[in-house]
Amino acid sequence: MSGGLFALLDDVAVLARMAAASVDDVGAAASRATLKAAGVVVDDTAVTPQYLHGALADRELPIIKRIAVGSIRNKLIFILPAALLLSQFLPWLLTPILMLGGAYLCYEGAEKIWGKISGHQDHDAPAAEVGKDAEDTMVSGAIRTDLILSAEIMIISLNEVADEGFWSRLIILVVVALLITAVVYGVVALIVKMDDFGLRLAERPSQLVQRIGLGLVRGMPKLLTAISVVGTAAMLWVGGHIELVGLDDLGWHAPYEFVHHLEVEVRHAVPAIGGALGWLVNTACSAVFGLALGALLVAVVTLLPNRSSKKSDAAAAH
Repeated sequence: MSGGLFALLDDVAVLARMAAASVDDVGAAASRATLKAAGVVVDDTAVTPQYLHGALADRELPIIKRIAVGSIRNKLIFILPAALLLSQFLPWLLTPILMLGGAYLCYEGAEKIWGKISGHQDHDAPAAEVGKDAEDTMVSGAIRTDLILSAEIMIISLNEVADEGFWSRLIILVVVALLITAVVYGVVALIVKMDDFGLRLAERPSQLVQRIGLGLVRGMPKLLTAISVVGTAAMLWVGGHIELVGLDDLGWHAPYEFVHHLEVEVRHAVPAIGGALGWLVNTACSAVFGLALGALLVAVVTLLPNRSSKKSDAAAAH
């Protein structure tokens, strides 16, 4: 009897180790997929605070919560089922779809740079107004923007774990969706409340605490600018890398092989820090490729007849 009990306990221990290994595998795969989508995550974090300009202080966190709930709904209800169906029945479509998303990232990054250089940046980000209807409109716009970025995040993540089984992919992508949403909107909440926290510190009697508070208030615009710059760079890097890898998967090996050759040469030339330098070379080449592709797309879109006529009509109206 005791032998049977020990055998049962041994089986339970084996199953527990297998379950723990599975959890570890899921965690590792989710972390890998999340890191792969980091560029889009940074951009998502940089975009969202723009929708809160002018919002009343006591409505900022509720608005962020509504957008976060909409983001989870986008990922789990709309994007995840479609992505899993594609990966299960039409896996060959994932690379072209991923490349379309990569091209969109390149376009967005190049358009931001062109807007900065030309001085024609878009200033039409929705400003919050007092009233439920205005808030609803603003939240809907933010959720629509999130849908595009969330789709890119989920497809990048799915492509990273495409070799996993169906249920493993499902669990991993659910973990990624919840983790990324928590990180993005948690950081957004911290950013938009930083000035309020700074103002409270500035009212304290201690001069040191006051200086810290004023520093937080003055630093928020700089932080938002820095996030925007990093987000633009990340879009070009991630988008360019997606295009290079996609072209390689589709049979045009030369561009990716050239970048990979440079990376290997740098790794071997400086063994002590070769890994970091190799990554920087790969990232820089991907960003340059993304910028070139994005600039081409910006030029094409700018020259489209419909866009030109709309701009002419708008200029005439003013």
